[in-house]
Amino acid sequence: MADSRPSAAASSAAELPERFEDLIDEVHVLRLPMVTRFRGITEREIALLPGPDGWAEFSPFTEYGTEEASRWLRAALEFAGLLPGDRASRPTAGSAAEEEPQTVAVNATLPACPAEEVESVLARYGHVGTVKAKVAEHGIDSLADDLARLRQFRRILPDTTLRLDANAGYSLAEAQRACTEFADFDLQYFEQPVAGVEDMARLREELADRDLPIVLAADESIRKAEDPLRVAALGAAEVIIVKVQPLGGIAAGRSVIDACGLPAVVSSALESSVGLAAGARLAAQLPRTDRSRALLGDSPACGLGTVRLFASDVVADDAGMRPVDGFVPVTRIAPDPDRLQSLAVDPGRFDWWARRLQQCWSRLRLGERERGEGAG
Repeated sequence: MADSRPSAAASSAAELPERFEDLIDEVHVLRLPMVTRFRGITEREIALLPGPDGWAEFSPFTEYGTEEASRWLRAALEFAGLLPGDRASRPTAGSAAEEEPQTVAVNATLPACPAEEVESVLARYGHVGTVKAKVAEHGIDSLADDLARLRQFRRILPDTTLRLDANAGYSLAEAQRACTEFADFDLQYFEQPVAGVEDMARLREELADRDLPIVLAADESIRKAEDPLRVAALGAAEVIIVKVQPLGGIAAGRSVIDACGLPAVVSSALESSVGLAAGARLAAQLPRTDRSRALLGDSPACGLGTVRLFASDVVADDAGMRPVDGFVPVTRIAPDPDRLQSLAVDPGRFDWWARRLQQCWSRLRLGERERGEGAG
């Protein structure tokens, strides 16, 4: 393996190299086939890179622009130990992570599949206590299919904890209609039914006025809003969903959780086992409060079991972050060398990712230099 330690030029934020290849000279870009369509895709492209602290993943979705994708790169470099300053992927003294658990609970993810496929899809996860079902793939037009899938789920698993996730697929009026139907399914929470923080707050007020027992959770409002505190300030949600890569790393995720003061669940950004390892590290550091226990239980199930959605992972099928009895390990994952070869993209696609890495690095480097100057 090539030496992936940061060069001497990277020893301070003010001296970060201009070229990404001068920071690290080993990058692998892979294409992972999926078991079923998810978020409208059947394959997931990711980049893996090694560093002093281990392997990390950079996998913003291909449609994301440089500004957003650069946060994903910062998360990867942080976890790999390739940025100067704090090493946020490690527990800090006095933090909730001083005695991290060795495993974290995870939920199964039920994509927007036909009702007759529900049992076979969930069978891939083995025993789990919590399932998150995707709804609103086509907005309110998907409601009939969503209800059929949820009825089938409840027939198969009547006592399993159920969450829903609409990925902001509804308008406010549509969300009000959908919630009327979904209230019968005994939900733990409903994740991001509408897009804006203001509409989330309005929906929560409407649910309270109608006495509908649905707890709202914010995902996109946390990942993309400039000020995550607005979710808490406006009372837009009772639970927040945090994802390591979109937020810019484990340290950033911890900051959002502390700033919001709301119960939190760590979720996947549809990563391989390498990326999920960073999520598990943050999940092991979640604060436990009376409110979080009341809403989510003593061990909140996190959305980190999504490797089951891949037909091939970056490690062998019996390794990595595959859930076992509803839990995944808190550990580091190194990809299998054979998988790095067999799942590699073609040279043209690799070049596309190399350009993207450089663009994101240029944006990130500027931000790191500004941070360094501000700290000085």
